[in-house]
Amino acid sequence: MDFKIKKFNELDINELYEICKARYEVFACEQKIFQENDFDDIDKNVFHIFLEENNRVIAYARLIKSGIKGNYASIGRVLVIKEYRRKGIATELMKKCVEFLKEHCNEEKIKISAQLYAKKLYEYVGFKIISDVYDEVGIPHVEMKYIGSKGEK
Repeated sequence: MDFKIKKFNELDINELYEICKARYEVFACEQKIFQENDFDDIDKNVFHIFLEENNRVIAYARLIKSGIKGNYASIGRVLVIKEYRRKGIATELMKKCVEFLKEHCNEEKIKISAQLYAKKLYEYVGFKIISDVYDEVGIPHVEMKYIGSKGEK
């Protein structure tokens, strides 16, 4: 899978449009998240990782270096478009996210706010639950910390 990773100002207008469209499709249309603005200005200061097929963004996440949302790096807005789910794309996306933050951004501590239903995916790639279940935008979440995958030193 050929994921692209770009800073905000490196995205071309079509890539930005497709990212916005994918985020709206998953978070607003599917999950009915309207309690918070998806456009929170963090996008301007982070890396965007995405996978395209036929010029359409089918998987996406944003990579947040430490210092932007706390003293740890994080991965957010993780999505795979509905018709591409259950094909291993989310697992590969998360592996690439962790690899990029560790190797290219020298990040040691990575945390995520994970929707509870997706915790098995995050556990599979090396995250561990470090909080009780809490409500975020009407959806049960848990905080998770990257502790390393099997076989990683």
